[in-house]
Amino acid sequence: MYSDIRPYYDNEIPQAMSRISENSMFPVLASYVFPDKPTEQVRDMVSSISTIADFQRKVMFHANERIIAKSITEFTFDGMENIENSRSYVYLSNHRDIMLDASLLQNALLMNGFDTTEITFGANLMQGQLVIDIGKSNKMFRVERPGGSIREFYKASMHLSEYIRHTIVEKKQSVWIAQRNGRTKDGKDRTDQGIINMFRMSSEGKSTSLSQLNLLPVSVSYEWEPCDILKTLELYARRKGPYLKKPGEDLNSILTGILQPKGRVHFHICEPISELDMEPYNELPSNDFNKRVASLVDQRICSAYKLWPNNYIAHDMLRGCSDHASEYDESSKAKFLEHLSALDRYENECNVEELKKIMLGIYASPLDSALLFSRK
Repeated sequence: MYSDIRPYYDNEIPQAMSRISENSMFPVLASYVFPDKPTEQVRDMVSSISTIADFQRKVMFHANERIIAKSITEFTFDGMENIENSRSYVYLSNHRDIMLDASLLQNALLMNGFDTTEITFGANLMQGQLVIDIGKSNKMFRVERPGGSIREFYKASMHLSEYIRHTIVEKKQSVWIAQRNGRTKDGKDRTDQGIINMFRMSSEGKSTSLSQLNLLPVSVSYEWEPCDILKTLELYARRKGPYLKKPGEDLNSILTGILQPKGRVHFHICEPISELDMEPYNELPSNDFNKRVASLVDQRICSAYKLWPNNYIAHDMLRGCSDHASEYDESSKAKFLEHLSALDRYENECNVEELKKIMLGIYASPLDSALLFSRK
């Protein structure tokens, strides 16, 4: 059932581990995740893994620990009291990094005694046997980006909706999914009402249908935005005309997100969206209902941001004021200005001042959103 998109079952893990350990890239991966162990020792350990739980705890947990040790100065989380071990949830998260938003959350869950989630993974990224084996052994399930026709879009959305409901209700497994298709590039995290509609497609009703999925908003805050320079350049290019991804661009973003220093990173598990929260919207037309629920998710995510000095500095710089000067010091501002100056290298290709305004917007937007939703 759902063989075209589902993760591996435990009985498929031994063969997947064999393929991973025999792949030509294995020595490189092994040396990154386990730098103090000989490759052959790591190969023997991976070859002996027979369950998804073992793979996640023996390999993926340590891979995330290496990312934290090498590129994150402080990894924190709160709101764990909003999770009940007896329930399965749709962890509905803001999306800043292709891999890390979901991957780091898994470590936070394991460190607090909770089960990991299944994870959506775009079909455009799940390419090559090695990536497929690692992804599907790590509870990742394939999400197709539907073609142009309405029929194809509807069919793909219904299939995804049915699989998520099957996973939550029947498999009793939680699911991680981003609040929108693709990462937020400009720092403005907003839930796509189409995601809410997709959840509802596999069941009748409005609030009752969604309450069965236990929507649990997740707010992730990075001190240094993953791929901020790449995002700035993309937003600049989109202002000038149609934007076409270059070959290998997604892989470059994945590697940059993993390796780039991110400073402090914080996850907050928000209160679930309950049926009682949604009941007042039941009499609204379907589109309006979806919008209201999406706004509820945004309210919780944006209100739960951990705001860093960079957010306040960028906000003040964009407005030419010092309204938030109490939230940062000269050292923090000097460090931010030094980072901003990295855009100077593009002066022969772009308007650097415009680039800098775009990057300032990326960092200022979370503060704008937090202020907006605190007033609602």
